[in-house]
Amino acid sequence: MNAEELRARQAPLKERYRQDPSLARVVSEATGDYRDPGITATIDGWAGPVRAGQHPATGGDGSDACSADLLMQALLACVGVTFRAVTTAMGVTVENVRLAAECRWDARGTLGLDRDAPVGVGEISVTITIDSDADEGRLERIAASTERYCVVGQSLASPPTITVVRR
Repeated sequence: MNAEELRARQAPLKERYRQDPSLARVVSEATGDYRDPGITATIDGWAGPVRAGQHPATGGDGSDACSADLLMQALLACVGVTFRAVTTAMGVTVENVRLAAECRWDARGTLGLDRDAPVGVGEISVTITIDSDADEGRLERIAASTERYCVVGQSLASPPTITVVRR
């Protein structure tokens, strides 16, 4: 897809959202259950069920997906798609793209060993390695736009509301 095709695809959506902002409010959701044994949760995904479990640093055996890894995968998917949309819209050619996301977290926090140890991932970094003839200034604008428009990245700034309801 080129910039013209992207604009043509998005133009009617943008106009509709300008006319009625409520139409731009999108619901995304995930569902899961405890269909598998152990300290796991099985989440229904695009490519089939994903069984998440404890990381080896918190008592898992490493056979299940770790939620922090899944978070990095979701972040990287969003960054990758956003980066591609931004470069396409700006008419910047990129090749040989490699995406990587990494975070650090302190297992003492989630294990309740130290109240001063944070619970959650921190020190998140995303690196996009490319071949491109774009100058440094343009690459900085692309990075800033990607960061600004990445839904998952922006969502990490606000923790979710968790509610437990009785059936």
